[in-house]
Amino acid sequence: MPHKITLTGSATGPLREYDRYVAFDMREKGSPSAPKGLKKSTFISYTVFVAKKAFNKTGLTKKSIMHEKILIQGEPTLDIPIDECPGEVGVICFQITVLPNKNDKEKNQPEEKKEPKQEVSAPSEAPQKTESKKQEEEQAPVSQPVAKEEKKEEKSIQLKVQQVPAEEKKAEEKKTTLSNQPKGTQDLLNFDDIIVPEEFLKTRPNPEKTQKVIDFVKRTGRLDEPLTIEKGSNVLKDGYRRYVVAKTIKMDKVPVIYEYQK
Repeated sequence: MPHKITLTGSATGPLREYDRYVAFDMREKGSPSAPKGLKKSTFISYTVFVAKKAFNKTGLTKKSIMHEKILIQGEPTLDIPIDECPGEVGVICFQITVLPNKNDKEKNQPEEKKEPKQEVSAPSEAPQKTESKKQEEEQAPVSQPVAKEEKKEEKSIQLKVQQVPAEEKKAEEKKTTLSNQPKGTQDLLNFDDIIVPEEFLKTRPNPEKTQKVIDFVKRTGRLDEPLTIEKGSNVLKDGYRRYVVAKTIKMDKVPVIYEYQK
């Protein structure tokens, strides 16, 4: 099983942008105490690598990442080139989260406390309103509620009729797009959403077989087989050669088959 790593803190260096990902440096303190006879651990520097799509979803910028507190969850790696990884340990980020500041929490607390007081101090207008509503309902003729109910039913029927064709169109469009993909395709997934494990990145597919797949894509406009992806985590399970081909040709979406977690 691959090792997991969790980091919290702010970036200690500027954000660096690459083709499909961004990178920044972080530091974390060692434990304040150590077993008797051992030296205390010191600061460890990390270089975090995040896919551009996942980074953009956080709303962070080159300036704010130096001040915002963030949570990083991922796996350590030692295979990144030295020029790209100035930290002692590289981290492939699977999830990045911006943590709320203490000041924001303290600002929200007094407002929440004030709300119940305002409700208590409000004059007792509720009983008067309910009484007036009851009188209006008693005075109103019987034909009015019946007419309102009929109008509501007509509107609900019209909405249902409008929704059914729209849902049918979406289903038909999905069927047509998947029918143009290789046999067994269950879905089309954004290329940037796929997470490749380290064991795949360490290998190099056969160049001749890879070129054959590239020629097939150029000739047909699609891959010869779908990629196998773990449902939920989007981790690549099989089809690394086709992944490399999709990256080479710069495909936005790729056909996939889902493998469910055991």
